[in-house]
Amino acid sequence: MSAETLIKSYKEFKQKYGKQYSTLFQKLVEEGQSPKTLFIACSDSRVVPSLITHTKPGDLFIDRNIGNFVPPFDEDSEASGTPAVIEYALSVLNVDNIILCGHTQCGACKSLYQDIPEDDIEMTHIRKWLKFGESAKEQAIALIGLKDKKNLYSATEKFNIIDQMKNLLTYPAVKRKVKEGKIFVQGWYYHLDSGELEYFDPIEHRFLHVEQYLKKEKATV
Repeated sequence: MSAETLIKSYKEFKQKYGKQYSTLFQKLVEEGQSPKTLFIACSDSRVVPSLITHTKPGDLFIDRNIGNFVPPFDEDSEASGTPAVIEYALSVLNVDNIILCGHTQCGACKSLYQDIPEDDIEMTHIRKWLKFGESAKEQAIALIGLKDKKNLYSATEKFNIIDQMKNLLTYPAVKRKVKEGKIFVQGWYYHLDSGELEYFDPIEHRFLHVEQYLKKEKATV
């Protein structure tokens, strides 16, 4: 999509949503943002958090990176992009929820099975970043083996979501607020082809369709 096309799209945005959201935009400027959810998703262009959740501007504080990885807490690390987002969301914005959203056909998870040469300087940061998905790869291979690529990649994507949720709990603010019952952490698995959504149930230790989550919530009311 060219810059010219994007500019034309912007003009359509102004015409269609300018008046519709003018009051909301002004409120967000005057009162500042107060999102209740931190949404961590993949940079994949096919994954659009606000579209998936049908939310308005100001509703989600979003972090997107390749593979929806969450580096474990490390106070000495200089790789501070996603960690800084997590700390800001918890300690400044005081969000109530964290959604870790992975998806089908994830390029990062597939890349875990490809060798990136050490001397390929143009892939330096990708090679280093993918190390955060190695555990998911190892678990998927142990469960599926290497022959069934389709199920291997799917298992890797799901194990990756679980692993990144565990990494979230290494952050002091996340760990403390979960323990105090002040924040809710959930893992989602989004299907690109159908738009279907699954969530990780920690009790059953498997992914279930979100409709089942809604039924469980309704039954407890």
